Amino acid sequence: MQNVLETLVAGALEDAAARRVDRPLSDLERDLDRVASPLDALDFLAPGDRVKVLAEVKRASPSRGSMAPIADPAGLAAEYERGGASAISVLTEGRKFLGSLADLEAVKARVSVPVLRKDFIADPYQVVEARVSGADVVLLIVAALEQQQLVELHELAEQLGMRVLVEAHSGEELSRGIDAGARILGVNARDLTDFSLDRDLFGSLADRIPDGVVRVAESAVTGPADVAHYRAAGADVVLVGEALVTGADPAAALASFLDA
Repeated sequence: MQNVLETLVAGALEDAAARRVDRPLSDLERDLDRVASPLDALDFLAPGDRVKVLAEVKRASPSRGSMAPIADPAGLAAEYERGGASAISVLTEGRKFLGSLADLEAVKARVSVPVLRKDFIADPYQVVEARVSGADVVLLIVAALEQQQLVELHELAEQLGMRVLVEAHSGEELSRGIDAGARILGVNARDLTDFSLDRDLFGSLADRIPDGVVRVAESAVTGPADVAHYRAAGADVVLVGEALVTGADPAAALASFLDA
């Protein structure tokens, strides 16, 4: 029986294969020269006196189901930027998260901070289409990839001028991410194989992330106290999604997180 992550990756690859029929890799590669150069996310997420927030455009998830309709993802992203977000994460997976590349393109056209394509990437085609769609950063989940895949996809993203958020869920995965050359390393409190949560996972692994690598704490943020908890544990950046999309005033919520 497939775990949740395996199912999500398989679905994402099927959807990418369907898109490839209409838009082959050779067509995408020809379009690369027409896309504006990516922003360097390291400049926006580098450690500082205050925690940074990577704010997420996220309609749904396998663990929570539908959370918010988000008819105007670009408008929401603009609210995030107004509230002080250092970068925007856009879910582009369509089956369980109800996102799309169109969301990514709309957000990129509206904001002036880096935009992350958050999806289940396991094929070079997905990396290239991320760049063509305007992504400045892509997500690579260590648990979803063999080490050689991780290294090759990471290298491809950097060759295209993007940065990579490498996501780990254990000490072993953290080491693999570091070996792959991660400059931005996330620890996700949510185990994507079964969607259980461990709010203290980041704190238990943060000291193993080398100096000079941006430390990102992901998931389990419901309010300012959670941001403060992650900051105290060594987070440079906190990824926040659900707490923002389900609130009445995303910009105000973001400001409260930054003040935490």
